[in-house]
Amino acid sequence: MQIITTKSELCKSLTNSTGIRIGFVPTMGALHQGHLSLVMRSKRENEVTVVSIFVNPTQFNDSRDLEKYPRTLDADINLLSQVGCDIVFAPTVDEMYPEKDTRIFNFGTLETVMEGRHRPGHFNGVAQIVSKLFDAVQPHIAYFGEKDFQQLAIIREMVKQLNYTITIAGCPIVRESSGLALSSRNMLLSAEEHKKAPIIYQILSESCIFVAQKQPHEVRNWVLNKFQNTGLDVEYFEIVDGYSLQPVSSWNESDYIVGCIAVFCGKIRLIDNIPFKR
Repeated sequence: MQIITTKSELCKSLTNSTGIRIGFVPTMGALHQGHLSLVMRSKRENEVTVVSIFVNPTQFNDSRDLEKYPRTLDADINLLSQVGCDIVFAPTVDEMYPEKDTRIFNFGTLETVMEGRHRPGHFNGVAQIVSKLFDAVQPHIAYFGEKDFQQLAIIREMVKQLNYTITIAGCPIVRESSGLALSSRNMLLSAEEHKKAPIIYQILSESCIFVAQKQPHEVRNWVLNKFQNTGLDVEYFEIVDGYSLQPVSSWNESDYIVGCIAVFCGKIRLIDNIPFKR
């Protein structure tokens, strides 16, 4: 496994891969089994798999969140070696941003709801770094987890806008046995918070039984009420069209409907989603 820190070195290494399928898994490190499942899928579907590890400053609208984001590079490299990753690309901030990236992307209504509403500028920063990484790696397929559901939609739209010939593969959420969606932020939870956090998925799962009985706004209200007195603070819960990300008022509005949630467990912000119709 090669560990590469510069774009020029990465280019030299991948020059030998001409005509070979390249799979790419972009990450911010603090890897867990969810990330590794993306890497293993890439290994099955490509001859070369590249994983990037880079905590991207431009997608954090809160500097305190950037500072406390977990960084575990040595442990990450060890995990990637165990699953047969071919190349780890771990650049510095100066390597990826030798000068300020002033590009402004327009994703329309995809970026004005949910995460976009509560984290202004977040998806512009995501598009900046992912496009830079795509240019450096030039993969055939890039793999993203469905836990970051809105991000996945944004990346697909970015690929269209920039005319990339890259297939974007969405991969299922990997969960702990308790149902808690795996996230790098989970390691920031206290022991007590870790016990409490699985309530998120428990409530989402329970809400699915009401689809045949209640309209989306009624299910949404049921979920919000269910979180009262749990010690968890819901930032938003929306039931949306899985393609447009716009809220739905009827189950007949789309053949793909998803419930998306952001919850504070103590000071740690966790996101999750569940398909109601797919």
